[in-house]
Amino acid sequence: MKVLLVNPPSVNIYGVLGNRYPPLGLAYLAASLRERGYEVGILDLDVDQRTSLDLGGFDVVGITSDTPRYERALEIAKEAKGRGCIVVMGGYHVTFRDEGALSSGYVDYVVRGEGEETFPALLDVLSGKGCPKEVGGISFEENGRFLRTPDAPPPQDLDSLPMPARDLLPMSKYHTLLQGRPATSLITSRGCPFNCYFCASSTFGGLRWRPRSPKSIVDEIEHLYREYGYRAFAFMDDNFTLSPRRVVAFIEELDRRGLDISWYCFSRVDTIVRNPELVTRMAEAGAVEVFLGLESGSQEALDSYGKRITVEQEREAIAILRCCGIKAYGSFIIGGIRETREMTEQTIRLARELDPWAVQFSILTPYPGTGLFEQARRENRIVTYLWRYYDGLHAVLRGDFLSPHEVQELLVRAYNEFFLRGRRLLWMIRRGLRRPWLAMFLVREGLTALRLGRMLREYRRKLERSCGGNPLAQ
Repeated sequence: MKVLLVNPPSVNIYGVLGNRYPPLGLAYLAASLRERGYEVGILDLDVDQRTSLDLGGFDVVGITSDTPRYERALEIAKEAKGRGCIVVMGGYHVTFRDEGALSSGYVDYVVRGEGEETFPALLDVLSGKGCPKEVGGISFEENGRFLRTPDAPPPQDLDSLPMPARDLLPMSKYHTLLQGRPATSLITSRGCPFNCYFCASSTFGGLRWRPRSPKSIVDEIEHLYREYGYRAFAFMDDNFTLSPRRVVAFIEELDRRGLDISWYCFSRVDTIVRNPELVTRMAEAGAVEVFLGLESGSQEALDSYGKRITVEQEREAIAILRCCGIKAYGSFIIGGIRETREMTEQTIRLARELDPWAVQFSILTPYPGTGLFEQARRENRIVTYLWRYYDGLHAVLRGDFLSPHEVQELLVRAYNEFFLRGRRLLWMIRRGLRRPWLAMFLVREGLTALRLGRMLREYRRKLERSCGGNPLAQ
């Protein structure tokens, strides 16, 4: 049985202007399928701009999808189905909206959650070995009835999974630099115990944190270092630093092998604050950038998100990173259900005060699988179910004090006030002239700010045409 795995293209500014990394979820899945004897290929439409699929005799087409790419994923499913393929869809969105995917008529099976064990088991069934009802973690229709088998536990021993099948990907097309060095991505843990109100990671991967061993991580780094020439690495875990002890063991293993690398990771504010000595070790071992979910300058908003951090801790975390020479990438969210204009302005002021190396402002978005989505749907707060707008840049949620239109205006204002102020522009020019790789990064960030207003105005016009009015103004 021949299988094609498809990654739909990005649909927003962050995807178009951001760094390009391989779709590791599909690469892991491909490696697991290949280990079970299946012939498999990967088509990444994020870097392959073809307009139609070359199915080339594939029997099964597997499509991954997060929420903003779901509509494009359905178009791909329709094309594959029209050519007689069995269509399987997986990823965050359909894990929580499986019935909608199946009712489209273009999807035969949905794999819910992590698929390295579930998808091969489903293919065994499709090859004539067993019954679909015996496979945990899938959804399908039988004789016109929607069926959902019990959830399958995710892979527990991540070290036992085969290394991602990067040989099936056009690695030369992923042009990403970190500190001027060619960079690629790794995943070193799954699951998240924090269960934030607006995030589906804990629901998708479970509350139990499942880490890889330091040896396994460095084995993969050394493979990428020797075979592909990468000298920088982005750890894409929800929280790479959840276990400071594991980070220290990773650093020691890195030192033992004498690998000179730069790296980037995600962390939490409270982890940085509680472990300043760890941050020092990270800097010495090549850490150059840390992504922090700062989220808000309002303590009330932070509490409503279930972040379990304080605004003062945010200040302290940025100071610790700066003292150690590590760049902070701060993420902020605006547009909460009970957020006022003053609370949003507190966030904008805090971003300017902290002045991190880079920022990302997003609009609070009710993604399926989150507590926020269930509340928003129950209280009739959702403006549109056009999933392509669920990208953190478009207001799809109606709050108590700010209309969606006001939230979008505040998003544009946040970007403009951070990136287009005199001190920031002067800093960008000075740094960019000295370092060409940095100039590319800064131009990308500036383009995000400048293009955002035009994109959101178009969104408002489209909703007015489709709804016969302007739901964003309400």
